[in-house]
Amino acid sequence: MNTKKSYLPFGIRDKIGYLLGDLGNDFTFILSSSFLLKFYTDVMHISAGIVGLIMMLARFADAFTDVTMGRLCDRSPVRAAGKFKPWILRAAAPVAIASFLIYQSSLADTPLPFRIGWLAVTYILWGSVFYTAVNIPYGSMASAISNEPSDRQSLSTYRSLGSTLAGVIVGAGVPLIAYETKVIGGVAIAEMNGPRFTLIAGIFSILAIISYMICYVLTTERVTPDVSPERHRRTSVKDMLLSAVKNRALLSIIAASIVMLLAQFTLQQMANYVYPDYYANTAAQSASTFAMLFGMIIAATLAKPLVGKFGKAEISVVSSFIAAAVCLLLYFIRPESVWVYVAFNFFAWLALGVFTMVSWAIITDVIDYSEIKNGIREDGSIYALYSFARKLGQAAAAGITGALLVLVGYEKTAGVPVTDSVKSGIYTISTVVPAAGFLLLALILLFWYPLKKHAVDENVRILKARREGES
Repeated sequence: MNTKKSYLPFGIRDKIGYLLGDLGNDFTFILSSSFLLKFYTDVMHISAGIVGLIMMLARFADAFTDVTMGRLCDRSPVRAAGKFKPWILRAAAPVAIASFLIYQSSLADTPLPFRIGWLAVTYILWGSVFYTAVNIPYGSMASAISNEPSDRQSLSTYRSLGSTLAGVIVGAGVPLIAYETKVIGGVAIAEMNGPRFTLIAGIFSILAIISYMICYVLTTERVTPDVSPERHRRTSVKDMLLSAVKNRALLSIIAASIVMLLAQFTLQQMANYVYPDYYANTAAQSASTFAMLFGMIIAATLAKPLVGKFGKAEISVVSSFIAAAVCLLLYFIRPESVWVYVAFNFFAWLALGVFTMVSWAIITDVIDYSEIKNGIREDGSIYALYSFARKLGQAAAAGITGALLVLVGYEKTAGVPVTDSVKSGIYTISTVVPAAGFLLLALILLFWYPLKKHAVDENVRILKARREGES
């Protein structure tokens, strides 16, 4: 890698641009991870088990598309805009259009096989093809914007803030607009309005395109690859996978990402059942999103100084144990007040936010580690495997949540409240599954992941000396 060309110095333009890139990602990704299951169970009237199964099966397609996209990124020529940015420009509109097509409430009265097929096709097009085509280049681009660890941590923090901002817009806005609350027989029932949700999905698709375009304009790729034959040899997918199997840092962070996203997306998805069905209060659901934002902002403020003193993995272990404890306390306390539930969730999101703020910098540490170990830098391929792992976590959350909802007997009928036993089951899912995910995350980072602070500092020193010697 080299940085010999003259560019504007790394600064706030890059940070804001990179923030907007993940804002664009999450206008469609968070809409899917938070509301797709609810939309298809309540509006399209498809069993939660079937929806969860489709979301899980789509990840098998990702096993091919993610790795293929990573290889394409690594082998792409370096153009005037850079190595990764051109892919963002190409894929921005297709991913937004595919997302909008998923949520077509006008198809709710079509035959069930058609609705299931529509979900399968549009979801795979969005997530396995077009989202892959924009997200993997975007994620890989972080190591091309700067090779300084502090700059990369800043990019990780701003990326997480972009995701958090999207989460607030989607999480707070959708419940206020998409739900209608009715009182039937003295019981308040919150129901999703299909046409409103379709309109919301269209608006978020437009906002996603705008965000991607601004990201493209504001970010600069300064670090270009060394194309000398000995450092640019082409390895096969088989070689890459065999290398990954031997890479403890990569395997452990993949496992950590899967269980973290299982916890995070279960929290997000079950919010659409806890607040409308258990507490019958969608206004509190919107308020909880602002509590999440507040927690993430505090986490963003704390992350950089804590990382500098203790290390990324070290602070993530502690925060994950805290998040697990909060979820377990919620399970046992079962507060009658929805606002007590919101308050507890604030602390869970604060703890999760610490790991979220450093997670994208952690993967650049893994890329550095792999370069030292294998003698070749493959940002796109490693990020592709990491992205696939994250999608597995999302799929696991969807599949497990869907199966558990079927198990507790959830079935939405217009104008009919769910039974007390179903409500109890919904609450249990929303607390026990995230607690298990956070606990596993802490244990993986503590006992398996090898890149603690001293190892990361040493790897940075080795690569810096190597590149100074090559310049």
